[in-house]
Amino acid sequence: MLTVLFFAAVAWLIYRNARNVDWREVGAVLLDYPNGTLWLAAAVAAASHAIYGTFDLLGRHWTGHGLAVRQVVPVTFVSYAFNLNLGSLVGGIAFRYRLYSRLGLDTDTTSRVLGLSLVTNWLGYLVLAGGVFALRVITPPDDWKFGATALQVLGFALLAAAAGYLALCAARAGHEYSVRGHRLVVPSLRMALLQLALSMANWAVIAGVIYVLLQFKLPYPLVLGVLLIAAVAGVVAHIPAGLGVLEAVFIALLGHRVPQGELLAALIAYRAIYYLAPMLAATALYLTLEARAKKGGSPAAPALHGKAA
Repeated sequence: MLTVLFFAAVAWLIYRNARNVDWREVGAVLLDYPNGTLWLAAAVAAASHAIYGTFDLLGRHWTGHGLAVRQVVPVTFVSYAFNLNLGSLVGGIAFRYRLYSRLGLDTDTTSRVLGLSLVTNWLGYLVLAGGVFALRVITPPDDWKFGATALQVLGFALLAAAAGYLALCAARAGHEYSVRGHRLVVPSLRMALLQLALSMANWAVIAGVIYVLLQFKLPYPLVLGVLLIAAVAGVVAHIPAGLGVLEAVFIALLGHRVPQGELLAALIAYRAIYYLAPMLAATALYLTLEARAKKGGSPAAPALHGKAA
């Protein structure tokens, strides 16, 4: 019910803002973008996708499965690109199981790789969002019921959650838990710190794409903070690619600092560069991987090359 109410609120916010947008201005801003800005944004976006590609390499090291790096990285790229555009159930989960099974990886190992990747992604979010919210980098509009103090309290809670995970890894590394028949093994503190570093770097670079497309007109910490709010709003709303949610949050929080036409143009360019272009490349790569798998048949399950930490 909370999800439905949240979705209705976001839909109303999108409708309210869309009525006041001068779409001709948005088109004009897009056409006037300097080529250097677009190329720089594309390079930063590529860096983010490359960083995310290391998440499953952590899972490879942790589980000890025998797939080569050249096999793991394409799976991660395809999964992430589809995850961004179609949601986690289709991209992050379904594509991973499909492609890893094609490579001979068993379901249990795939689940552990997937689980570590999900934790990695959100661990960095907890720390960055917690820090941004706790420091009151963002001041919510006056008409928001969720005020600055509540946002600050949430920030401290997020930091506490991240600290709890690191403490668990330090105290119970290698300990196994069974949750609904699934075996969960606590990573080492070293692995957790690697997760944290990579995840924080990825979220920071994602914000860098929008920062570049806004042509450095706003402080970077502010852009990062708004992106972090928009990210969790998109997850709660269960809308593929957070379509409309991202724009609504950015307009609500930054519309008074940047003309709406420029802000929407930057977000449209961001979607084209960070979401759609990788999706096209991932589609071609996925079809290639499927063709190779059908031609070569189902490989035998890879041998483990080490023991999980």
